[in-house]
Amino acid sequence: MPIRPATDADVPELQSIYAHHVLHGTGTFEEVPPSVEEMAERFARVRERGWPWLVSSDASGVLGYAYATQFRDRSAYRFTLEDSVYVREDQRGQGVGKALVARLLEMSETAGFRQMMAVIGDTENAGSIGLHASLGFQHAGTLRAAGLKFGRWLDVVYMQRALGAGGSTMPEGDPAAI
Repeated sequence: MPIRPATDADVPELQSIYAHHVLHGTGTFEEVPPSVEEMAERFARVRERGWPWLVSSDASGVLGYAYATQFRDRSAYRFTLEDSVYVREDQRGQGVGKALVARLLEMSETAGFRQMMAVIGDTENAGSIGLHASLGFQHAGTLRAAGLKFGRWLDVVYMQRALGAGGSTMPEGDPAAI
């Protein structure tokens, strides 16, 4: 499955895929799809930080995408990423998401990150939960009734996977910076 870094030219398709998930799914708690311009700004912020944003594509266009961002803004989280993955509706269940997240994990580990978190909207999101479990993510907790979308309360499932040495050793570099 061809996977490559996303480019500015991909942004309209990224927005289209995400808009479908916003309007029809519970994997994201956004309720109004971002515009192409807002999606371009989000894409730029991820790329400016040097974090990976990947796409899988073929002759029909972008099949899906995945990216990683720092789990939280505080500096202590600088070795922990959160992944996001969205697949075009007609490609779901074809292995696109798994291939994208697998590559994201490889790139993140090579870059020196130590943990990857998955923050999954809806305990009924069996596809995303299963995808992450198949790649070694472990259940780390559930926030009950954390969001309200489509007229129902939704849980948030946290899953976690160590990268490289995980928390067993200190990262290389200046200990004062750690």
